[in-house]
Amino acid sequence: MATVTLRYWAAAKQAAGIAEETVSADTLGGALAAAAGRGSALRAVLARSSFLIDGDPVGSRPPDSVPLRDAAVVEVLPPFAGG
Repeated sequence: MATVTLRYWAAAKQAAGIAEETVSADTLGGALAAAAGRGSALRAVLARSSFLIDGDPVGSRPPDSVPLRDAAVVEVLPPFAGG
């Protein structure tokens, strides 16, 4: 199982109550499931967020199909308002 860092931005950071954390997971879906244990507010933000893994966008791939390597960094990017 890979150990990865989740970095939370904007509303995700607020909902998580922390800027980043380390979790163990083999897929992005597993990492998000581990993070979702922080509560319903974070689960709601994760459901509408986009993700970068080591700077590469995940896009529309299902999270359970996205493998993670050890020491990967997952950026959690909620929708941003304004412009």
